[in-house]
Amino acid sequence: MFKLLRFLKPYWWQSLILVVAVGVQAWFTLLLPARMAIIVNDGIGAGNESIVWQTGLEMLIYALISAGCALVSSFLSAYVGAYYSRDLCAALYAKILTFSVSEIDRFSTASLITRTTNDVSQVQRTITMMLSMMLRAPMMATIAIIQAVAIAPDMTWIIVLAVGVLLFSIITIMSLVIPKFKIFQKLLDRLTQLTRENLTGLRVIRAFNNEQIEEKKFARANHDITKVNLFINRLMSLESPLMTLIFNGTTVLCVWIGVALIEVDLTYLGSMMAFVQYATQVIMSFLFLTMFFVMLPRATVSAKRINEVLNVHPKIHWKSKTAKPENYLSSEPSIEFKHVSFAYDGAESNVLSDVSFTAKAGETTAFIGSTGSGKSTLINLIPRFFDVTDGAILVDGIDLRDYAEDELMSKIGYVPQRGKLFRGTVKNNIAFGNLNATPAEIEEAARVSQSAEFIQKLEKNYDYLVSQGGTNVSGGQKQRLSIARALAKHPEIYIFDDSFSALDMKTDAKLREDLKPLTKNAITLIVAQRVSTIKNADQIIVLDQGKVVGKGTHYQLLGASKVYQEITRSQLSDSEFEREMKKAEKINIHTMLEKGVN
Repeated sequence: MFKLLRFLKPYWWQSLILVVAVGVQAWFTLLLPARMAIIVNDGIGAGNESIVWQTGLEMLIYALISAGCALVSSFLSAYVGAYYSRDLCAALYAKILTFSVSEIDRFSTASLITRTTNDVSQVQRTITMMLSMMLRAPMMATIAIIQAVAIAPDMTWIIVLAVGVLLFSIITIMSLVIPKFKIFQKLLDRLTQLTRENLTGLRVIRAFNNEQIEEKKFARANHDITKVNLFINRLMSLESPLMTLIFNGTTVLCVWIGVALIEVDLTYLGSMMAFVQYATQVIMSFLFLTMFFVMLPRATVSAKRINEVLNVHPKIHWKSKTAKPENYLSSEPSIEFKHVSFAYDGAESNVLSDVSFTAKAGETTAFIGSTGSGKSTLINLIPRFFDVTDGAILVDGIDLRDYAEDELMSKIGYVPQRGKLFRGTVKNNIAFGNLNATPAEIEEAARVSQSAEFIQKLEKNYDYLVSQGGTNVSGGQKQRLSIARALAKHPEIYIFDDSFSALDMKTDAKLREDLKPLTKNAITLIVAQRVSTIKNADQIIVLDQGKVVGKGTHYQLLGASKVYQEITRSQLSDSEFEREMKKAEKINIHTMLEKGVN
């Protein structure tokens, strides 16, 4: 919790004024009982009306000053608390944006959402209370005890007794509640995760008629968190009657002892009245502290969870400036894999092993292989979503690990396997990677991606509002808009991670045809399942169990790679496959003859 207090640093002068205001408020509030004692003893008791009026006017002035300081302290505590929450939330979000995919998975998306919202709110409420009550309560209690001892030393043992019982009650309750707060936050993460999972997968749940199963899973999680919450609330509900009992018991005891002392000395009446008020202030101060300490355990758990995120050192470290090797000569864009191997955290074996190839500008390099062969993993290494385990990846002759993030990402136009759209207009989604894109560039990107036709049919066309996640457009439309977004960026490297899978054969062919002029000077990398999508690629990399088992053109691979032959055979009829194999044989024989002549 104390580590997060650094976010209060920008508001030090507001906090200083707040402390002064709280101190002045406490001082003048606690002058009132002593002045009341003077009115009773020296004014009313002695029949001196002038003392009553003079002291009464002083009390009015003190009350106004105290009220003014209370207003200032309340405003400043709310102001500082709100901006503290804003800064903490921004820092947390900025930190999460630096995470690699493995770090996101480590915490889980649901947990990160809970930490950014619920946990920050818990800490903010506690900080706001700390700035107001935590400063005022100790001051009030200290000054009240000093005044009480000075005005009625014979009765101070009552305050000591009341405070002792109060502290014992608080410590007992907190020792039982604190462990439950930690469990509650974990269960809240679980509930958030289930909610998110079920809402995003609602169509699948309905399609398989599994609503009741998911309801039972949610009910179990909901029951668990309710059970813990009930335990916490039952214990915390004991606090109010206990505090009321201690408060009323203290008042009764003060009056009882005070009356006995008045029988001996009638002038003790004013002192007794003042002491009762001071005792009340002490008890109220400890009640406020109790409220703070009730919130503190939960806030401490939340603060720990926030610090866990803020203290993460991302595995992927970016250079502040791209470090180019000595004697570096810029050349045409290229990507080179040098004996690259990769394994996920905790995995027993590599997903990729000793992968080497070069992709050049103006050429299309395609990747194909069975499910789980490592195609998407390989592609995801280029934007550094993960770092290689062994080997190196060079982009334009520079190791990826020597790049500044902005410079590398400016070179890449990435289209993920599942098209991702953001809430906003169609125009804004296409221009997401190039905020300065002109209307002409946006329309050209839409035309090439085969999106223009369906966009024209939408209400307001390019100003049509896409819902969160693109739920109001079809899968194919979502994929085409994702492709348009990459095209509008005009990058050096185009990465299509199985980005044509939702397109029909006709649209796929037309898109690839229109794509050629736009990518003629760029590196184009395509992951695909369909042979027809990559048939005309300049270079096809065949992967099997993370290893390169074939490299060449479509027809070269048909003659040399059994894995590629099997993939092609599975997608063509027997007659079509035979024709392709004969054509491959002729082309390969012709190529061999040409090499022999040369």
